[in-house]
Amino acid sequence: MPQAAVGNELEAARQLHGAAAAWALENHDIVRSVIRICGGEFGSVRARGGALVALLRLPGAAYIYQGQGLGLPEGRRPGRGPRGSDVGPRRRLPRRRTRPLALDRGPCAEPRLFARRDCCGPVAAGPAGWGTHAVEWQQQDQHSALNLTKAALELRRQLWKNKVFTADDGGPWHDEAGNLLICERNEHFLVAVAMGTEPVKLPAGTVLLSAAPLSEDGWLQPNNAVWVLRD
Repeated sequence: MPQAAVGNELEAARQLHGAAAAWALENHDIVRSVIRICGGEFGSVRARGGALVALLRLPGAAYIYQGQGLGLPEGRRPGRGPRGSDVGPRRRLPRRRTRPLALDRGPCAEPRLFARRDCCGPVAAGPAGWGTHAVEWQQQDQHSALNLTKAALELRRQLWKNKVFTADDGGPWHDEAGNLLICERNEHFLVAVAMGTEPVKLPAGTVLLSAAPLSEDGWLQPNNAVWVLRD
């Protein structure tokens, strides 16, 4: 599996140079991960597993782009289609250090939606259906991308405080049967990501966090990711 090989190359570089990797799956110049990894509900599931749970617990620094923690999809670029951009010109993020008339960095740079009404007003903040991505809406859904992000960040802080892992931990990678990708932070903690199309047996230990509710005890469904504390 190429993912394990790349991870081990980065671990070898860390051992050689003493600097861990910095992880980011979104920025203002690339397509958002929800769309980039298949789009729709399938892309949303993969983004939760890979872009949030796995990303936040790999060894090194992790960066969450604005709106990524809300699971935002991609808007259309200005001028495309009969309505042009999905984001009104007054809501687009400005392009910095470029010519004054440039309005935006593209459809990945929509502003975050704090209230559902932001999607329904005269100046739309996103396409129809984006109300479910608004902060106030996601706060009420215990399984939302926002609440998953908050839970992951809080647990990350607690594990750091309790010295379950440190900044000096490595991250050897390997894959197991069924395309289960494993990154071990140390002898006590690992990240597991189901990269195949069938459920896979989880490694022994206590699941601290799962990107999606586990459908069956002891098994990890495809595209899901978990943090595991070994017993």
